[in-house]
Amino acid sequence: MRMIFVRHGEPDYERDCLTEEGKRQAMAAANRLAHFELSDIYSSPQGRAMETAEYTAKRIGKPVHKLEFMREISWGGPKIPENGHPWTLGGRMMLEEEDLFATDWTRHPYFEGNKATTCFREVTEKLDAFLESQGYVHEGKRFFCRTDEKKTIALFSHGGSGACALSHILGLPFPYVLAVMPYGFTSLTVIDLPTVKGGPVYPWLERFNDVTHLERAEAPRLQRISEG
Repeated sequence: MRMIFVRHGEPDYERDCLTEEGKRQAMAAANRLAHFELSDIYSSPQGRAMETAEYTAKRIGKPVHKLEFMREISWGGPKIPENGHPWTLGGRMMLEEEDLFATDWTRHPYFEGNKATTCFREVTEKLDAFLESQGYVHEGKRFFCRTDEKKTIALFSHGGSGACALSHILGLPFPYVLAVMPYGFTSLTVIDLPTVKGGPVYPWLERFNDVTHLERAEAPRLQRISEG
């Protein structure tokens, strides 16, 4: 099973919808995703993610299935610097040379008691249940494959909930992913879980933060501007 994680387009956070630029990005992503022969489309229930997903749904004629657990995470907590902002704190831990692979990041003062950690646990627990329903049981840093079905799904979400998913599937510390793996609006990140029914498999990261569809869409627009 190939999972294509798609971040929503440029948003108007206050209204939880896409800006005009975000709509252009969503259309470009839909044109790109039409070449992947998607089996299913899933999305966070929040407006900016659903609106982005709808462009692909209309492009290929498939419905969008809501995944409540992929809504954007929250953060904050008593005595946590930077208002508990996980991206800033992840970067601070890297600069402080914290060995994120040798320690339990959930017990670090920046994240213990931080709402972001609670959200991480909620997202990853329900993500595992979703993956099991697709035929993949999470066992440590690998998965046990119970299916012989091959398919490709798209999952539209957010910077935070998407980072939770990538961290969990790839076995990387969450603060590390936040600090060193940023990804842009409507970027595509593809993870392949091999189909080997009855055996263990590990995830393959095929591509990360792929925004070539935006570059292709921008080229003719810039040409028209220069010609005008």
